Amino acid sequence: MEKNVHLDLGCGSRARNPYSRDYLIGCDIVELKQVEDLQNFEFISVDLTKTILPFETSTFDSISAFDFIEHVPRQAYDLNGKTWSPFINLMSEIHRILKPNGIFLASTPAYPRAEVFQDPTHVNFITDKTHEYFCGSSPYAQRYGFIGSFDKLRVEWEPQKNIYDKKSSALKKWYRKNIEYKVFKGGITHLTWELKAIKI
Repeated sequence: MEKNVHLDLGCGSRARNPYSRDYLIGCDIVELKQVEDLQNFEFISVDLTKTILPFETSTFDSISAFDFIEHVPRQAYDLNGKTWSPFINLMSEIHRILKPNGIFLASTPAYPRAEVFQDPTHVNFITDKTHEYFCGSSPYAQRYGFIGSFDKLRVEWEPQKNIYDKKSSALKKWYRKNIEYKVFKGGITHLTWELKAIKI
């Protein structure tokens, strides 16, 4: 039986498996000396802003990116002064390595929250409309070199802990989203994307 595989982009030392797949791969720019003691786990060191993802086409059932896509530049220059789009390229790569109907889950601080701008390494400011450039039968981002198409499953403001905390009850998650963050913490800072890869 073929195993279900999940990829966590920019995983650091806390690779997450939000869909509880059989096998987990984490990747990040740094070479980690020690990662969490997880079974069926592999870590790969790769600079996701400069290279293609080192995986075969249609490998993953799901891919996650927690606090990652805001660090991927929208525009960059190569050594010859030619511009290219690391974020567009990354979205193309995510689509390429997802299986048909595979899921891309991203959670990132988003505009208009101040958290978008307070970290000086945030260079890609996401809004509640950014995902639309990659969705539909003829995504607008194709004009900029995006290869692929996603269907939107959901885009919503949601506390990150609600996504990867599998032990919380539905009531706890509702309280966290509607009371704890909105009343006591000044609002939800992160926008969640859940997109499905459309492949013919």
